[in-house]
Amino acid sequence: MPDRDPQRIVVTGGAGFIGSALVWALNQRGFDHIVVVDRRTGANSHPEKERNLAPLRFDEYLDADEFLTLVASDSDRLAGVGTLFHLGACSSTTETDTEYLRRNNLEYTKTLAHWAISRDVRFIYASSAATYGDGSSGMVDGTGELDSYRPLNPYGQSKHLFDRYARDNGLFERIVGLKYFNVFGPNENHKGEMRSLVNKAYAQIRESGRIKLFKSHNPEYRDGEFGRDFLYVKDAIEMTFHFSNNQVGGLFNVGSGVMSSWNKLAADIFAALDLEPKIEYIDMPDEIRERYQYRTQADLSQLRLAGYSHSITPLTTAVADYVQNYLVHNKHLGA
Repeated sequence: MPDRDPQRIVVTGGAGFIGSALVWALNQRGFDHIVVVDRRTGANSHPEKERNLAPLRFDEYLDADEFLTLVASDSDRLAGVGTLFHLGACSSTTETDTEYLRRNNLEYTKTLAHWAISRDVRFIYASSAATYGDGSSGMVDGTGELDSYRPLNPYGQSKHLFDRYARDNGLFERIVGLKYFNVFGPNENHKGEMRSLVNKAYAQIRESGRIKLFKSHNPEYRDGEFGRDFLYVKDAIEMTFHFSNNQVGGLFNVGSGVMSSWNKLAADIFAALDLEPKIEYIDMPDEIRERYQYRTQADLSQLRLAGYSHSITPLTTAVADYVQNYLVHNKHLGA
């Protein structure tokens, strides 16, 4: 998809976190013919989503159910679409309504994938590192090890089910799935408890001068020394956009390739504010204690083989950019 391609682009979840960041990145590259799809009413609507979209350029903003109806009827309103980034889903790792997750994360994605393939539309969808479960079977992307992964929550299971469906039906010859790790950055204010620690910690520091981290309930890790593969949203969207420029198919990790501890992340947040670290360790809630991921780290070998050659923003640099240029000024991307 070369710069200023006249084809239309659809971004589902386009008012949300990674989706609105992708629309911003597309605008930066001169793409304006964008259809944004998101939940405009109900529990998943949020005033902050409107703020995410306010500075961005796009042609149309459709409700997710309206878009599904247009796809199901193969409406002419979708004529000219060349690329569909399907980033919309229920992303709550604490959601327990499995039927809701099946409809939103599995069946919705099936419908869009088959429509895109039938119309020769490039289809790039969001999977998740939550599909890897506790990591005991590794975190290697591709489809070879899919049957060994055991997600720890219904959200991860819903994403895993589509990954397996795509493999079993040969869809990865034509489509791309992206397993996002712990993405953080501007435009995530609407996510509530699903916001990154950087966003939550900034609010905690302003209120109390300290950050709360979970104690370890795993004897292999000291308090704060377990962690995640943290990836800045600006890197995540670069990786996402990369696949619109080629016809590679498959399932790829989207992460930094590095596991950083919660203590390291907290220290970077305090440093961005020029403050000495003050950390309080609190008990992990019982309801997540038995299904908690203590370590994630993306293997990026397949991403690199697919031609992605950009360097990845170091965590300290990314945190400083987010805190100093966005959180302190309450700014959104493009504002």
